[in-house]
Parts: sequence; structure tokens; C-alpha cells
Amino acid sequence: MSKVHRRIFTLSVAFAIVFGFAENVSAMHIMEGYLPLNHCIVWGVVCIPFLILGFLSIKKIVEQNRRTLLILVMMGAYAFVLSALKIPSVTGSSSHPTGTGLGAILFGPAAMCVIGIIVLLFQAILLAHGGLTTLGANTFSMAIAGPFLAYGIYILCNRLKVPKSVGIFLAASLSDLFTYCVTAFQLALAHPAEVGGFRASFVEFLGIFAMTQIPLAIIEGLLAVIVIKGLEAYAKPELTELRYFEGGI
Repeated sequence: MSKVHRRIFTLSVAFAIVFGFAENVSAMHIMEGYLPLNHCIVWGVVCIPFLILGFLSIKKIVEQNRRTLLILVMMGAYAFVLSALKIPSVTGSSSHPTGTGLGAILFGPAAMCVIGIIVLLFQAILLAHGGLTTLGANTFSMAIAGPFLAYGIYILCNRLKVPKSVGIFLAASLSDLFTYCVTAFQLALAHPAEVGGFRASFVEFLGIFAMTQIPLAIIEGLLAVIVIKGLEAYAKPELTELRYFEGGI
């Protein structure tokens, strides 16, 4: 590990400690007990195939691109910090950046499924953010739906010859928004409105989330571009191993 890498890693851990353990620990993501038990079970089961793919993806990274493990750990710290910076949005949840889109661009969406559930598990246990019963639902929205969309947009932008910075911005920001579209879907499915049912509830959740999530998504997109620029300057060999300069893994 080079001196620059050690400094970057230390800075990542410091940010995680400073911002992650805030005094205000009201629930983020979908809070404990806010979803019916059958919903929790279904979302948990849906996540299992993606997590298996994620473990296989990380195993491949360990075997073939060991030098990139530090960056993978940094993506975990990055996601932990960003998803811990919450803004109250709607009862039972909150708005915050996700940080998983950038990791999906570098390592693929499968690896971020595992990183995402680890982040969510630590936040649920250590910070009382989110919950253990709702871990499956939160994993699907933040660690599966968002990363897969981010990776798809990034690959599409590469094929359309869109400037790399623009593609990264779009991938990170739209994956952030998509995460909250999925969260709104999950909440509306569990708590349909008395008048209008699921559709009315879904539109209401989307509208409330949009007020805080749209600016947060833009900020996350810009931040992802800045982080990538830093990695291009200080971790070019590792990015080359990840085939980042070729358009993705």
C-alpha cells in the first residue's frame, strides 16, 4: 500500500467515524417495524440471488485484482458516510445520498450488493438507522436497484460516446433517485392510502421524497465525478486493472 493510498484510506475512516456516529440517530432508510413481517420476508428472499452473485464477484476481485481491494473498502466507507448524512423526509424514512452508484461503476453492481448490505447492517446495529427486519427491503432499494441502474446507465453512456464525467454524473445521480423510487414503492405497497390505494400512496411518497432527494442526487452525482477524478490522479494502476479506462468491468 503506497503512502498516498494509506492517507486516502485513513481519511475515509475518519469521515466515517465523524459523520457516522452523529448524536441524532432517528431512523433512516425504512425503520424497524415499519413494514409488515411478510413484506420483510419477501424482500429478504428477493435479495438472496443478488447477494450470491455479489460474493462470487468479490471472490473474483480478490483472486484477480487484489490491488483494487483498498478501493473496494473505500467504496464501502464512501457509501457508509453518504448514507449516514440524512435529511428528514417522510414518517418512517428519510432522504440521504446512497453512495452505491460510484462503487457499481468501478466494481460492477453485484459487488455493491454485498458492500451495501454490510453498510446497512452496521448502521442498523451501531447507529439504529434502518432496522434488522427491514434489512432486506433497504438492501434491495439501496444496494441492488440503485447500483444496477447506475451500472446500466454508465455502460450505455460509454457506448453512446458520452463524456465520461457526464456518464458518471448521470449514473450516480439517477441511481440515487431510483433508490428512492423503489423505497416509495415499498412503502406504498405496505401502506396503501385509504382513498386511492397503492397508486395514491405511491404518488404521495414520491412527491415528498422529491423535495429533498432531487438536490441530494445532483450533489451525489457531482461528488462522484470529483472522487473519480481523484482516483484517476492517484490510483491509475488500480483503475486500469478494473478496466475503468476501457469503459467498465
